[in-house]
Amino acid sequence: MPIINRIADFHDELTQVRRDLHQQPELQFDVHETAKRVVKELTAYGITDITTGIGRTGVVAVIEGKSNISGKTVGLRADMDALPLVETSGKPYASKVEGKMHACGHDGHTTMLLAAAKYLQETRNFDGRVALIFQPAEEGGGGAREMVADGLMDRWSIDEVYGMHNWPGVPLGAFCMKDGPIMASADRIMINVEGKGCHAAKPHEGIDTVVVMAAIIQAVQTIASRNTNPQSSIVVSLCHIHAGFTDNVVPQTGFIEGTVRTLDPAVRDMAEQRLQEIVEGTAALYGAKATLAYQRDYPVTVNHGAPVAVAEKVAKELAGEDQVDATMTPSMGSEDFSFMLQERPGAFVFVGNGDSASLHHPDYDFNDDLIPVGASYWVKIVEAALPA
Repeated sequence: MPIINRIADFHDELTQVRRDLHQQPELQFDVHETAKRVVKELTAYGITDITTGIGRTGVVAVIEGKSNISGKTVGLRADMDALPLVETSGKPYASKVEGKMHACGHDGHTTMLLAAAKYLQETRNFDGRVALIFQPAEEGGGGAREMVADGLMDRWSIDEVYGMHNWPGVPLGAFCMKDGPIMASADRIMINVEGKGCHAAKPHEGIDTVVVMAAIIQAVQTIASRNTNPQSSIVVSLCHIHAGFTDNVVPQTGFIEGTVRTLDPAVRDMAEQRLQEIVEGTAALYGAKATLAYQRDYPVTVNHGAPVAVAEKVAKELAGEDQVDATMTPSMGSEDFSFMLQERPGAFVFVGNGDSASLHHPDYDFNDDLIPVGASYWVKIVEAALPA
């Protein structure tokens, strides 16, 4: 694999950075120490144009090319936050913070972008500017949305933006991508149900909230099986259900919580409408009441043709044509990089983490051998998008 030799030279140095970050995970926007470490490393590389506090705790650093005839700026984004999990990897550099761990590889993403920053600052072999975007709160907090709202794209005049995520189960250093929708939207649904509580021995005197909830749960599944075109994609998952406190009382109220994921905004709209109708209508059939709160969280992650073509070309040069899948099946997971792609053209790609535990698993660990691969990809993206 033709990684950049100079980046390979400081692989060990950056591996230590990654493992330091892994030991001190932080959640959502509370990434103050991680952001400080990012600034420390960038400053040590000689980068001076660094801004903190974007989107609350994000960091943006700018590297100027040897020339700027094009007047173009390319953004490269890495996420910094961890997850509320107890790590079970057993690694000597495992998390030192109880109940928090880097179970999605954001420590590796941050490190790969730092490695690319070190090389780009040394060489500046491009025409234009690179904006290095270190983002908080990808895991449910919408940090990308907050950085965009804080003027990220306009303040730094970003023309194109690129993102990358490690992908367990794909061979180390292989790439996957596609034009168009690549990851699903993610919406949160919260359903409150109210029946009429009563003694368990006299159910006829009440309205059984549990039965109403069961009917709603069953009916909701028809959104995918009977309301959605079979050639479209949707996942409606009801994952948190609560009613009652003991075994001999029919509960007065109940609560259902879950998510809706789609790859098509029109299907997303339909799902919200049908959920409203099913929840209220089903409850009414039993004489109960139910209300739906539908929270639109992350939109569909939609790649753009020209940047994807750049990403595909770079990935094939780096990994080899047989190690690049440019027509991958979209993931029904979600990504808040979608907010950045709504503002500017760009490409989001996956790079293989090898045979590791899955993302969001307590045994997961980022593969440090991926650092020079990802960093080389970032550098080649810049040099291809901003040719000197």
